[in-house]
Amino acid sequence: MQMESKRLIIRKSLIEDCALFAQWESMWEVNRWFTMDTDPNYHKVLQEFILRNVEKDMLQFTIVKKDGDEPIGRIWISQINDHYDSLDISRIYIADPAMRGQGYGEEALRTILEYCFIRLHRERVTLDHIPDNEVAAALYTKLGFQYEGIARHAGKKDGRYVDLKQMSMLRSEYAKMTREG
Repeated sequence: MQMESKRLIIRKSLIEDCALFAQWESMWEVNRWFTMDTDPNYHKVLQEFILRNVEKDMLQFTIVKKDGDEPIGRIWISQINDHYDSLDISRIYIADPAMRGQGYGEEALRTILEYCFIRLHRERVTLDHIPDNEVAAALYTKLGFQYEGIARHAGKKDGRYVDLKQMSMLRSEYAKMTREG
């Protein structure tokens, strides 16, 4: 399973990617924006990867830069519900701060949305973000996600509960986004 855009390949994550995930997710620049604990290690990341791979309602992808075949980020989809035709983009990031601000995150998100709405025929895609993550909020809003509210204490980070701003996009909103560019 592989998707391509102009500059990226989004492929199914491999067990070998776990070393990168552990390295990336221990970086403050990545970790601070997610409900993962600040002390991820390779064994914890590997264990989560293996458990997610056997779950039927989860998919894990690695974002690879075509130029140089270099992995630069991660996407994790969960809560795939065939009855309600919905799913959640639980994690998406470009790891290296030097790679941010170049449109890779937007390109990856547009590509995964095409996969969700066109190939998987979903009616609804959800995601959330920590309230202080203004960069993610701006991107999600730009692409047409709509706010649904704040889920109070919906996440946990380092033993402390955190609120999450929940957003969604419907198939009709995706169609509008693709028409407008």
